[in-house]
Amino acid sequence: MRLTTIVLLGITFLNPSSLAAQAPIQEPLLRWMNQIAQQQLQRRESTIVEIRTVADAERRKKWVRETLLEILGGLPDYHGPLNPKITGRIEAESYTIEKVIFESLPGFFVTANLYRPNQAGRYPAVLLQSGHTQEGKPEPQRLAANLALKGFVGLAFDPVGQGEREQTYDRQVGGPLAGEAVAEHIQAGAQSILVGESVARYFVWDAKRALDYLLSRPEVDATRVGAVGCSGGGALTMFIAALDPRLKAVVPACFPNSYRLLFAGPNPDSEMSFLNLSRGLDVADFLELSAPTPWLIQATEHDYFTPEGARLVYEEARRWYALYGAEDNVRFSVGSGPHGMPLESREAIYEWMIRWLKDGHGDSHELPVKLYPSHELWVTRSGQVQDEPGSRKLYQLILDDFHARKRQGTIPELQAELRRLQIPSEGSSPAVKIFEESSGPEGRRQHISFESEPGIEIQGKLHISPSPGRKPAILLVADESTASLAERIARPGRVVLEVEPRDSPVEYDHWRVGVARLASGARPVAHLPFLGNWITNARANQIGRNLPAMRAHDILRSVDVLAAHSDVDPTSIRAAARGVKGIWLLLAAATDTRISKVWLDRTPYSLRSALERSMNTDLFDAVIPGFALHWDLRDLTEAMGTRPVLWTDPTNWTKRTVPLSPPFQYRYILGDTTDLSDEQDNAYIAEFMR
Repeated sequence: MRLTTIVLLGITFLNPSSLAAQAPIQEPLLRWMNQIAQQQLQRRESTIVEIRTVADAERRKKWVRETLLEILGGLPDYHGPLNPKITGRIEAESYTIEKVIFESLPGFFVTANLYRPNQAGRYPAVLLQSGHTQEGKPEPQRLAANLALKGFVGLAFDPVGQGEREQTYDRQVGGPLAGEAVAEHIQAGAQSILVGESVARYFVWDAKRALDYLLSRPEVDATRVGAVGCSGGGALTMFIAALDPRLKAVVPACFPNSYRLLFAGPNPDSEMSFLNLSRGLDVADFLELSAPTPWLIQATEHDYFTPEGARLVYEEARRWYALYGAEDNVRFSVGSGPHGMPLESREAIYEWMIRWLKDGHGDSHELPVKLYPSHELWVTRSGQVQDEPGSRKLYQLILDDFHARKRQGTIPELQAELRRLQIPSEGSSPAVKIFEESSGPEGRRQHISFESEPGIEIQGKLHISPSPGRKPAILLVADESTASLAERIARPGRVVLEVEPRDSPVEYDHWRVGVARLASGARPVAHLPFLGNWITNARANQIGRNLPAMRAHDILRSVDVLAAHSDVDPTSIRAAARGVKGIWLLLAAATDTRISKVWLDRTPYSLRSALERSMNTDLFDAVIPGFALHWDLRDLTEAMGTRPVLWTDPTNWTKRTVPLSPPFQYRYILGDTTDLSDEQDNAYIAEFMR
């Protein structure tokens, strides 16, 4: 009878009609991706409901662990010393804070504060993961200090990009150049994707090495260790608990959420969003992988990581734990207020850790403790590990991985990869809607739309010169400069199509938000230009698609529109793009010989060059998982064969022109970067049209 109840519970949970009501998704691209995500999650749930025995569960756990490690890119194969040092102590009432630094990898320093009771003995311990506060390890100090007062040893450490581990810290600026914590995580996230891994592997590794250090302490009982974290720290707590069996009690707060609700909601940053839904995974897999280890799932009433989404995770996990006869080992609590860890949540944590790590002996009421400003908790003298001798940065570790794993691919292999990415068009012309049209002495102007694939509408502007017969056509990947360029190119008897491939949702497009803030006179957010459309790209990767590849497909569907147009000579279609959009055009042109010539203006010259620095602009708009291990942009031009490429003013990934040998060409003065209007551009237009 009990088994029947469990299965029915699973079916109730897995029925999509049981999901909390959501507001309709307005953004078409997000709505389209969410539909794919929901289908993938439904397939996963159909698998989960068939798991009825411990043997079934153990088989899936083995597969989930292997799949997670594959998506992460594995964990570093390093077993060297931590080289820990204690650089100072704070003697508080009844407990001591030790300032600790160790190396998770050679030269990759981790700064931490260890909270221990003053009385000698062996104690249970708790690893505390920080959320996305810029300060890092001071954030959970109230929790850590109370744990010490209750007879635990606590270790709070700085995640990379936070606290004393900022990756782009500049002393003159007094802060990170790339922006605060999330921005640095996103920067490294894009680089990691280029080399076929997730930046989460470094976060998980730091946590594992922090656990190594904690267990090396003589006052710690290695058989009684737990982990806790909120927000980004809650995510990392889930990751480390799923992959490290040494943890015996786990409390993730303000992150656990089913992607049933999370996908179209506040999709988190790079290290938090590595789960690939297309591989059959969801957040509940982290809990299930460690079953029957005790987990307390926490949410708050008004969190953007909704309690409804957290409850979905809990309900599935409870069924899973029941297979082990351990339903009581997983609990769910909802605290008051917004995103965070209110008093009732903290006291629930104390109670959970006391129950599972101290046999229930202790008081869970929180005590008042002194809270220290960040600088008083610094481990390093300067407050930044980059000033430590031999210190290395995260981008250097990613670059090391690239050099260790790269294997130059062939052009046939590249063409196969472009097909796998679903870039090619089938060649049939999509139905075109004309929703605005005007005529004049210089020809017709039409605002058009068409479906690139079912559910994805692309808009464009057609400029058709009045000359008779079929004419050469030019496809311009639209940006702020192409309006005047389209007019000038179309005049001498040509057809021009300006087209904007599918883009990110406006509400999540941080660049546009930043521009809007500037236009309104609001204080700018300094790091926005370094992010690009990262959320949309991350979502696409999670459903097994790639946004640059989808945009390249949109370009080829635009070629289909031109090739079928009665005014166009289909044997004479050229295409031009500026900036990072030039990479989408290269992907398209390498796939389809109908594009007879390409003009790239101020486009980054190399994907691999983005691995050589800690800051890049809009890199997420160009990343294809693992692509840089086998090819670079020059391989795409080689795949075009004899078709010419005009490449003017190539740049690096901070939009600075880079001096390179021919065939790259350069203006003598860049001038206005938003309008191609001077005589140099006229010469380039003439060359492009030859």
